[in-house]
Amino acid sequence: MQEPRYLSEFVPPLRLLMGAGPVNVHPRVSRAMSAPLVTHLDPAFADALDDVRTMLRLVFRTENELTWPIAGTGTASMEAALAAVLEPGDKLVAGTNGAFTRRAGEVARALGADVIEVSEAFGAPVDPEAIRRELARHEQVKAVIICHGETSTGVLTPLVELARVAHEADALFIVDAVTTLGGVELLVDEWEIDVCFSATQKCLGCPPGLGPITLSQRAIEAMADRQTPVAGFYLNVGHLGNYFRKGAYHHTAPVPMIYALREALRIVLEEGLEERWRRHSVNAAALRAGLRAIGLELCAAEGYQLPSLTTARVPDFVDGPAVRQFLLDEHGIEIVGGLGDQAKTIWRIGLMGYNSTSRNVATLLVGLEEALAAQGFEFPPGAGLAAARDVLRQEQVRPESAGAQPEEAASRQTDRPASE
Repeated sequence: MQEPRYLSEFVPPLRLLMGAGPVNVHPRVSRAMSAPLVTHLDPAFADALDDVRTMLRLVFRTENELTWPIAGTGTASMEAALAAVLEPGDKLVAGTNGAFTRRAGEVARALGADVIEVSEAFGAPVDPEAIRRELARHEQVKAVIICHGETSTGVLTPLVELARVAHEADALFIVDAVTTLGGVELLVDEWEIDVCFSATQKCLGCPPGLGPITLSQRAIEAMADRQTPVAGFYLNVGHLGNYFRKGAYHHTAPVPMIYALREALRIVLEEGLEERWRRHSVNAAALRAGLRAIGLELCAAEGYQLPSLTTARVPDFVDGPAVRQFLLDEHGIEIVGGLGDQAKTIWRIGLMGYNSTSRNVATLLVGLEEALAAQGFEFPPGAGLAAARDVLRQEQVRPESAGAQPEEAASRQTDRPASE
């Protein structure tokens, strides 16, 4: 009699994760997670956590004392950020151009806030003038929230003017940087962002499970002026502050995840933020050129395309889910569909962290051409790869930069930084 599957060892398949996250991680990050376990109260762990906080400030480009990793994914850091500054009855203006700013609105409503959405068309960035007009219609708006890189649409929204608009109305400026931190230019202090939250499983190149967050002095003062306690306990930034700054027990930290994040942040800083931003930008440009060359239409507006995630429309008469299944079955490549109504009509292709490489661009384009050809979609053979290589040649990018195929990621034993 065959033993039940659950009694056998689980061996996941090797995948090249080019969806919306998580992504493949550097072998150094995987090795870090297997380091000997200590408790969350061990002095050695306190040192590691302090290192993580220091490096997060460097990656966020901030001097904020309140900077740390929330034990939870990006949605947890989103909820912690909103709960910290919003009270029942507070007004929040949400620049809504995709699923994740809508989610922020849902979280804020659950906290009792009055959410005022300023909606943009699919594929468009948030318009600062639209936010300014909406702020002028309301008194005492507590905060404005913007998604820097909208994962559901592949849109990058510039933040500098939006921060100015929020502060003109004496509102806090909150930014969702889940898909941008560590891969797209983000300057928390210089751009005067009051609250910024992210997640580890995307451009930081770490497994999912932590949500970095940083709060400015202005946000701290808003917390101090609250008339009601912060909702909740586990994601209460005030309680977490006592834990991270004073060592007061709050929760059992996910120790191996902190190991992983510490190593991932080391890799980010070894490469250099500017070089990392450039790598993501150039590889995304190559991917977009390749997709256009085989006749695909991009979703995000020109000039506002997110370097870490590209969205393309599924052509008429092409079965979008079938293409994704072909890539998974024949090449071990995962890309994902859209969210909600766009589940079958768009593809979302991620180039994040360790996976943002020219090699992975080429691998994806070759596989995608095969998948489209199998459905009778016509295009000049090899056009995608040729167009991508033209971009990379112009930018003088080496064909093998920071990433690897999943089997390489599983087997390579190297201590070279991600930029090599």
